[in-house]
Amino acid sequence: MNVDPTAKNDRLVQTLTDILGADQVITDEAERAFYAADVYSVGATPSVAIKPTDKDTCAQAIAAATKEGYAVVPRGGGMSYTGGYRPVREDTVTVDFSAMNKIIEINEEDLYITVEAGVTWSQIYKELKPRGLRLPMFGTFSGVRATVGGGLSNGALFMGTGRYGTAAEMVQCIEVILADGALLKTGQPGFKNVDKPFYRTYGPDLTGLFVHDAGSLGFKVQATFKMISIPAVTDFASFCFPDFNSTAKALSDIARTGAAEEAYVFDPGSTKKNMAAENIIEDIKTLGAVVKGQSGWLKGLVEGAKLVVAGRDFLEEGAFSLHTVASGNCREAVDVDIQRIRDAALKNGGEEIPNSIPKAVRADPFKPLNGILGPDGDRWAALNAKVGHSLALPMMHENEAMLDTYKEKMEVHGIYVTRLMIAIGQHHFSYEPVMHWFDEWHPVHKRTPEPSHLKTLTEPEPNPEASALVTEIREKTIAIFTQYGAASNQIGKTYPYFDSLRPETAKVMGGIKKLLDPDGVVNPETLGFK
Repeated sequence: MNVDPTAKNDRLVQTLTDILGADQVITDEAERAFYAADVYSVGATPSVAIKPTDKDTCAQAIAAATKEGYAVVPRGGGMSYTGGYRPVREDTVTVDFSAMNKIIEINEEDLYITVEAGVTWSQIYKELKPRGLRLPMFGTFSGVRATVGGGLSNGALFMGTGRYGTAAEMVQCIEVILADGALLKTGQPGFKNVDKPFYRTYGPDLTGLFVHDAGSLGFKVQATFKMISIPAVTDFASFCFPDFNSTAKALSDIARTGAAEEAYVFDPGSTKKNMAAENIIEDIKTLGAVVKGQSGWLKGLVEGAKLVVAGRDFLEEGAFSLHTVASGNCREAVDVDIQRIRDAALKNGGEEIPNSIPKAVRADPFKPLNGILGPDGDRWAALNAKVGHSLALPMMHENEAMLDTYKEKMEVHGIYVTRLMIAIGQHHFSYEPVMHWFDEWHPVHKRTPEPSHLKTLTEPEPNPEASALVTEIREKTIAIFTQYGAASNQIGKTYPYFDSLRPETAKVMGGIKKLLDPDGVVNPETLGFK
């Protein structure tokens, strides 16, 4: 029996409207087109998008959609560049979690916070700071829009990552809606007679199953995170290096000391970009934040003055810059950590420079995402590889050699690459090449920056030749990362996760996917699930 797709869609829209209310169901064509594209690529336009405001109606809506045979796709802050929430078929319901943005509980006795999936890292930071508390990893580089649901699905990291790792290490428990609308609780709340989410691993770690799954196994609607006291003392140190090798070696040596809460590297291109106006250092605003962020008004004025005196011209052209943050509960302990960082940097040929960049980042960690577009309106898309320190340089050298073979073609098409390196705890090295090129904007590029900033930019003409070359180079990069067995952030639909598994592992993961999503309708093709 043939089913009229229009009638079927109308029936689903009515059902969703009955469950959620008309203002939470999106059918407008232009609005649905917004949900088709991420930062890098465009997929199918979903039939409908919904914005649930609570987990009960969200579960009912998901169950109604999958019962009708529709795919269901989660969307968080919208900053994916790996197709994480890009629909692959038109009969899709996109679930936008931005309206599920309530903080459920802050428990200062047991040191945890429970939030809905649409809560941002920025929201948590601002709520906890007056209490003298924060998360261990407390935000991403795009954290002003980034949500905890998206972050848990895609390996969120940055602020605090040098000491505390990623979002995966600090989450205690998750509540997940499965394909049939069932609500699954992980961690201690998964047990009878438990009403506090105070522990994660009594028995097998079910929470871990839903971390970094790119939304392929279910819909995170609530999460509980560990909290820590804000360290009493924080200090900063920055260094410049003449070349790629010495910088990477210094980052690994600093990571292994365990002395840094953050340690990250900008290559010459990204250093120049981040020192530009409208980026990391916006003089007056950041100066005020530095002054307020220091303990004691006099110290704040002194530190703010140092930042202004340093200006933007303290780095030589072509230099790599390495930036660190050290925190602790007393001045003496932080001084020891800064000295260990300094020793590791100087041993590898570094030269200490003013610490303006990490100081400014920490003073105002959740800035508007004007940087989603380059200073001339160009687009960007990143890739990421996480390896042990011993593999970092060999892998990066191979990828840089591959990029060199494209140098002339890239120049012809106006494509360039910047690089970000990050220490993850003491044990892991993150390498992130970012491709930049001129091409027409996607909806996310037109909605994310501040309107006043967007007015200063001109949208480029469509540039299919440059985009095709970017795609080709990205595929070569991913092949190199896969060869080294690298892990990656934001797996989405870009990295060959499932096909890279050993047969025994693939059998287990395929079985889990089949058990939780028997019809394959939860974010189809994500993680490479067939």
